[in-house]
Amino acid sequence: MNVQAPLHSSDAATAEEAIARQEALPPLTNEEATEVAMQNTLLTPRFYTTDFDEMDAIDVSPVRAEWDALIAQMKSDPNKGHFKKNDEWEADWEGMDPALKAEFIDFLISSCTAEFSGCVLYKEMKRRGSNEDITTLFQLMARDEARHAGFINDALREAGIAVNLGFLTQAKKYTYFRPKFIYYATYLSEKIGYARYITIFRHLEENPDKQFHPIFQWFREWCNDEFSHGEAFALLMKTDPALTQSRVNKMWIKFFLTAVYSTMWVRDHQRPEFHKALGVDPAWYGQEVYRKTSEISKQVFPMTLDIDHPRWVKNLERMERANLAIARGRKAGGLGGWLTRMGGSVRAGAAFVALLSIPAIPNEVPADVRLEPVY
Repeated sequence: MNVQAPLHSSDAATAEEAIARQEALPPLTNEEATEVAMQNTLLTPRFYTTDFDEMDAIDVSPVRAEWDALIAQMKSDPNKGHFKKNDEWEADWEGMDPALKAEFIDFLISSCTAEFSGCVLYKEMKRRGSNEDITTLFQLMARDEARHAGFINDALREAGIAVNLGFLTQAKKYTYFRPKFIYYATYLSEKIGYARYITIFRHLEENPDKQFHPIFQWFREWCNDEFSHGEAFALLMKTDPALTQSRVNKMWIKFFLTAVYSTMWVRDHQRPEFHKALGVDPAWYGQEVYRKTSEISKQVFPMTLDIDHPRWVKNLERMERANLAIARGRKAGGLGGWLTRMGGSVRAGAAFVALLSIPAIPNEVPADVRLEPVY
């Protein structure tokens, strides 16, 4: 008698199928993980909504050749079936140091929420749109992000927890962003995601003894999905030169670059045991990821941040210390805690303004926007 293998989210052709296959798995006590995923702070992944009619009106004619090539590549689905455990998967949750385990679980929950955030936004664009170019793209990206979120949830389930993805869709607060802000933020999120994952993957290739969990072996294909998604948003921005060339939008681009980079720095420094286990200095890792992302973003952004400026790391460290004060104040509670939190918020804001005041490095955007992952 042949026993059919259970359906898995990695083989799903659509985001809806991937989510349904996750929800069909045996239930776990997941309230704690879902509660963490539900948090809305400056450092936690958010769910977004936007003006879907404006996005549906995008005309990709100016980038048609590049667009069709990218869509064909994504339709070929090179990573179908990849995001699931195989015989090489050996996870030792019981033998993991408790402090490392806590930070690693936090990392996985945050990553799962970020991936699923993209899935929800892309799926909604596909549902509401009628522009075949745009709905096709977002259907394909939603499929990929749902697979990623499901794969991370599979890893979390081994630790006895999981994020309730269906509940997040209904209950998490949504933040409205104008379409151009969605382009800037999501483009950066996808490209910095690529830079993060490939930097860790290459580091562990050279230092295999530091691979404390098997999920890192899947990072290369994972980050290539992120790279393709970023390419799509680069092309979307290329359809309207004003999105990257007007004076006001250049200011917004600099704002989003600074916000995404500084948020990453602060968040990563909250996980010292995680980076220690990987054998990675968070400051080195941050600068390396910024360097890769800055080089990649030259494809569409008219500037890069000067991450070697004397005030750059200094003010990132100021933000890090301010964030620690905010966390202490939140934990302490009461009037004293509120004052500590407010003081930290003021110092974090001042550090962010200081980062924004660093002159950017102008960049001449190339005519051919498409890139291939090379790191």
